Amino acid sequence: MAESEVKLPRPTRVKNKTPAPTQITAEQILREIRERQEAEIRPPKQKITDNSELGDYRLRKRKKLEDLIRRVRWNISVWVKYAQWEESQKDFNRARSVWERALEVDYRNHRLWLKYVEMEMKNKFINYARNVWDRAVSLLPRVDQLWLKYIHMEEKLGNVPGARQIFERWMSWMPDQQGWSSYIRFELRYNEIDRARAIYDRFVPCHPKVSAWIKYAKFEMKNGEFARARHVYESAVEKLADDEEAESLFVAFAEFEERCKETERARRIYKFALDHIPKGRAEDLYRKFVAFEKQYGDREGIEDAIVGKRRFQFEDEVRKNPLNYDSWFDYIRLEESGGDKVRVREVYERAIAKVPPAEEKRYWQRYIYLWINYALYEELDAEDVERTRDVYRECLKLIPHQKFSFAKIWLLAAQFEIRQMNLVGARQILGNAIGKAPKDKIFKKYIEIELQLGNIDRCRKLYEKYLEWSPENCYAWSKYTELEISLAETNRARAIFELAIAQPALDMPELLWKAYIDFEISEGEYQRTRELYERLLDRTKHLKVWISYAKFEATVMDALNSDLSEDQLQSHLLEQKRECIQHVRRVFERAINYFRTSAPELKEERAMLLVEWLNMESSFGELGDVGIVQPKLPKMLKKRRRILAEDGPAGYEEYIDYLFPEEAQTTNFEILEAAYKWKKQKLASDDD
Repeated sequence: MAESEVKLPRPTRVKNKTPAPTQITAEQILREIRERQEAEIRPPKQKITDNSELGDYRLRKRKKLEDLIRRVRWNISVWVKYAQWEESQKDFNRARSVWERALEVDYRNHRLWLKYVEMEMKNKFINYARNVWDRAVSLLPRVDQLWLKYIHMEEKLGNVPGARQIFERWMSWMPDQQGWSSYIRFELRYNEIDRARAIYDRFVPCHPKVSAWIKYAKFEMKNGEFARARHVYESAVEKLADDEEAESLFVAFAEFEERCKETERARRIYKFALDHIPKGRAEDLYRKFVAFEKQYGDREGIEDAIVGKRRFQFEDEVRKNPLNYDSWFDYIRLEESGGDKVRVREVYERAIAKVPPAEEKRYWQRYIYLWINYALYEELDAEDVERTRDVYRECLKLIPHQKFSFAKIWLLAAQFEIRQMNLVGARQILGNAIGKAPKDKIFKKYIEIELQLGNIDRCRKLYEKYLEWSPENCYAWSKYTELEISLAETNRARAIFELAIAQPALDMPELLWKAYIDFEISEGEYQRTRELYERLLDRTKHLKVWISYAKFEATVMDALNSDLSEDQLQSHLLEQKRECIQHVRRVFERAINYFRTSAPELKEERAMLLVEWLNMESSFGELGDVGIVQPKLPKMLKKRRRILAEDGPAGYEEYIDYLFPEEAQTTNFEILEAAYKWKKQKLASDDD
């Protein structure tokens, strides 16, 4: 095992790693290899001295080529090499035999035919060449190169009728435009204008494309036949006005008329094209039209051209993003500035057809303004009442009212009918709105309309519907009571208030209670008002309720003062004021007692209540007694407390605390008790 091991030489260690003074590049290494290469070994040249040696050489060469063909029969280059060798030996019959054998293998290879004919032509076998050409174009009529080479040979030989005959044979196969163009150029080389025109007449039906018609028209222009050229353009427009490449046709036609100094004709062509070609394919047309108007038009024409260019830009934007409603708004504004009703309506119809893909209101909020603007345009600008009504009707049909609706559309449709003196139609629209998609705005507007018309019973029914749909809506309850109060229906208003406050849930109950209390105060029902306050305090004992209750008792005193005569005022004024002040104090004492016993944590509210009481006692003048309140006022203490964050303590903050008198006594007692306990412990330790 040890003997079989091969010991590799130990790798030499590079001691000096600094770069050599002379650097050798890879290019230099390759150049040196090339220079040092040995010369290629070539076989010696063989000289043939007599016919026998020539025969032997030909025999060996043919055998070698035949063997090669047997091995790679499908390799066309081998056949070409074989045939060209026979040609070099001037044995043309053998060469033709090889070409024919090659064509049997792959006659579809047109390069074989070309090389075959090239041999015949090079050696001036014209008839043989014609024979090969005829066979080639018969077998491969769709290869244009064969036809062109065949025609070129006949033309070189001066056989123009023969070349024309070959062209006719080729045209019967309906080649592409290049073939027809070659035929036309052939006739023009021999100045056969009528023949070339006849070929164009056959060419354009065969290839009904814009480029073919433009070539025909340019041919007539080049020959000075402007009337014929115009006729060609007109025929092309009749047949290809809706073609995808019609833009280039109209541009060429307009430029032709411009060259003929027919500027008005050119302008009409541009305008006709802009009306018929889709905006997405008319970019070059707009650019040319603007340049034309700048050169030949007046101010109005230039403005029209610029509007057309902007129209193209908007068309491009809405094509890229059809749901970008801002682009539609800008486009509509542009058309409205032009004043063409047909165009404006067309853009509106295209815009409203782009319905949002999802039935979610956030996708429809911008889209719905397209309908609104459309209806307003038909009513105000176009002054078409029926179309306006149709727009509103179709819009209301389109909106999925089961998922969401737009009160604005219902109201605009109703207001439109009112402007048309169609009150029945407006009521029908608003009634459908309440039935399909009730909303606050619809109820409010409907009630406002009926109220303006003086239909009180309808207003009451609408308020009832409103409250059935939204019983927690304090605004509706308040407005209903305001209606009854305005009609001096006190009992109905009071009954509605009672129904309202009896609701289990209200969105803003404080406003409703305030309205009820203000109503009773305005009616002079002070006892009812007190009962309302007491009922309200059973539900909530908020600071504002207590203060409002106390202020009410204070206002009762002012009301009594205004009702008494001068004689009665002298006898009863003092007694009445004192009684009212006692009511106020009783309310404040109840409030203070509540905050002290039931809500001791609400120190700030209690302090605010005492401040309000103190201010009210001051406002009573001589009958007031601030000494009742001052002993109850708290002391304000500035304290610090720790701020607790999610990751632990985050420092301290200062806050205001209130220390009430009873709390101060308790605190002092606790301090004395602690001091006594401390002294007792100290005496016990001294005895020990």
